[in-house]
Amino acid sequence: MTTRYASGVSVGALAAALLVSGGAFAQERAAEVEELIVTAQRVEENLQEVPVAVTAFSAAALERSNIETLGDIALRTPGFSMGQVDPIQQNFAIRGIGSAQGISQNAGGDPSVVVFVDGVYAGRGGTPDLDALDLERVEVLRGPQGTLFGKNTVGGLVQFVTRKPHAETALRVQGQIGNYDRRAVNVRGNVALAENLFLAAGASIKTRDGYEFNETTGNDVNDEDLKTGHLALRFTPTEALDVILSFDVTDQDQKGNPRDNICDTTLRGGVHCVGVNPDPRVMNAWTDGKMRRLLKTYRAEVNWETPLGVVTSLTGLRDVKLNYVTPFFSNPVNPPNQIESTETGHEKNQQFSQEIRLAFGLMDDRLRGQVGFYYLNEDNNRTHWLLQQFPAPAQTGFAVYPQTVDATSTALFGQASFDILPTLTATVGARMTWEEKEGHFIGRKISGPGQPPPLSADYDVSAEEKWDAFTPRFALDWQPTEDVLVYASAARGFKSGGFQGIAGNGVSQATPYDPEFAWSYEAGAKTQWLDNRLRVNLSVFRTDYEDLQVSQLVPLCCVVVGNAATAKIEGAELEFVVRPLEGLQIDGSYAWLDAKFESFATGATGNFTGNRLPRSPEDKVNLGVQYSTDLSGWTALARVDYSNQSKMYFEASNIPTQKQQGYINWDARASLTSPDDRWEVAVWGKNLSDELVATYVTAFAPYRQVLVPYTPPKTYGLTLTWRMQ
Repeated sequence: MTTRYASGVSVGALAAALLVSGGAFAQERAAEVEELIVTAQRVEENLQEVPVAVTAFSAAALERSNIETLGDIALRTPGFSMGQVDPIQQNFAIRGIGSAQGISQNAGGDPSVVVFVDGVYAGRGGTPDLDALDLERVEVLRGPQGTLFGKNTVGGLVQFVTRKPHAETALRVQGQIGNYDRRAVNVRGNVALAENLFLAAGASIKTRDGYEFNETTGNDVNDEDLKTGHLALRFTPTEALDVILSFDVTDQDQKGNPRDNICDTTLRGGVHCVGVNPDPRVMNAWTDGKMRRLLKTYRAEVNWETPLGVVTSLTGLRDVKLNYVTPFFSNPVNPPNQIESTETGHEKNQQFSQEIRLAFGLMDDRLRGQVGFYYLNEDNNRTHWLLQQFPAPAQTGFAVYPQTVDATSTALFGQASFDILPTLTATVGARMTWEEKEGHFIGRKISGPGQPPPLSADYDVSAEEKWDAFTPRFALDWQPTEDVLVYASAARGFKSGGFQGIAGNGVSQATPYDPEFAWSYEAGAKTQWLDNRLRVNLSVFRTDYEDLQVSQLVPLCCVVVGNAATAKIEGAELEFVVRPLEGLQIDGSYAWLDAKFESFATGATGNFTGNRLPRSPEDKVNLGVQYSTDLSGWTALARVDYSNQSKMYFEASNIPTQKQQGYINWDARASLTSPDDRWEVAVWGKNLSDELVATYVTAFAPYRQVLVPYTPPKTYGLTLTWRMQ
């Protein structure tokens, strides 16, 4: 892990200066910046006319940058960071607000950053693979969102928008090969079954050898075996009625990801390093572990134009089965003076959601907005096994922690905008949320004689709790010219409380932690210059965070969740796109973030007042350069993406051993497209500087061990695509 960090301000200023000067010399030959349509306010609008901080990726942009995962999106989005303890269980943070692994992965926890697929909340079990969806675009909204979206979110949201089935016949077949024996096939198609009935379908298979090698078992680990499918049926019986039924499935079955064991060779003669290879890509776990996920999602969307406005019904049903085995310390089989902690989990989750909303326009659309009702029920059954192996047999123990949580969320929400003047609009929104969680929790020793931490005694308890919250939003936007929009807003966010994941005793397990709240204040400007060849968007914000939920590892005990009093977050974000010459585009962003705990009165292991919030790097720079040209009728396009992020911590303690140093990432892609647009061949590379980047860091102080899973190393390959349109 390197410590390099270039000045984001100087990079951004230099790029902007070059872009403006280049555009001034070549305005007549340069093309306009691509117009992006987003649904950040639940209606289709030009990105530049939406008074919300949004980063959007069109389908073409996803392909040009070879974006395959949410991690790729987070890398390119200002203020957005992602961590994961394994490729299935991911944790997102936007502008410093996020849930740690100990919160969002327990049976009674909620995420701070919410993912939606076509408006349906993608709750537990992760999100569908991007290849499972025929995406039209991906939108990232920063800051609290609740007055328009069904599920309230305190930090921000990511929205996947799929392409609706349509009347045109289309087929795309794509194959891919790459290093680590990567093989992938993706097929998507669309056809009209009748004059008002359309079908879209797709499927993909991706396989790859592991990035790491487990010396103990002789197997590659962190491999990939992923199968996805997607089906959508659209029926338009009248001009006023539009019905879409869709289904997607993700089947993931692969070996686990044992962690790099960074041990201290000076402690007790290095007894805790026995059998541990210092190579970060070579593991020494007694078992490879496994990851198995089967995710099925059913969605129904109905849009009906009535005299009152457009009535929309969104129904979602998700069924998730998740299994994993993870060796915590990645030690060989019980050498002298070593311990191994192996976590095994099984989760079955069923989620039902129903949203109904009305979009209206009155007074010749001078007054417009939406009102809605939302209901969510989650039935989550999670069982966690913990095996603690000690050199002394009397200390070895095996325990199980079954959890069943039934959670419901009901809300009324709405937002209305009124044009005070043709160029001045005031917006008021509000949401009233009622949430309830009922849980049954068991902690039981299976075998001993040792009593595995954190279990001090067997327990079998039930608990329930209710919360409610009122979360308003106020905004004012002014459009002095067609190319300039200035706005200011204030919004309150809310995230439900919950229960401990694995508690040491029944009293702790039955005691809920509280909800968290955030007031966010934002001002911004969206501007276009040089006849639409330069786009510059800026936002500045402050967030006052109360009752922040944090999780902390208590050595030889457990992960404790509590409310860490208050935090203050301030920041600024700049995004730009410019086309100074025909075929040349330069785009990028810079984010500055100051996110710190103002107080930490209820910390489980210490007072961390003044520390930075987890996963909140102070500086983040993105810069992309792409150029396309004609080569004897063929279209050649090359793109390079550069990212530079300063250090960030994974826990509230901010200890040096539990952070990711600043790092740089380079991605590149070059393609050739045939004159008839049917064939495309592309070569690509990701993480070309082969940076070693942690996705999560656990520091185990008693034995001076640091356990780290990593993002993929340098990868490269070739993609061949055939299209029929």
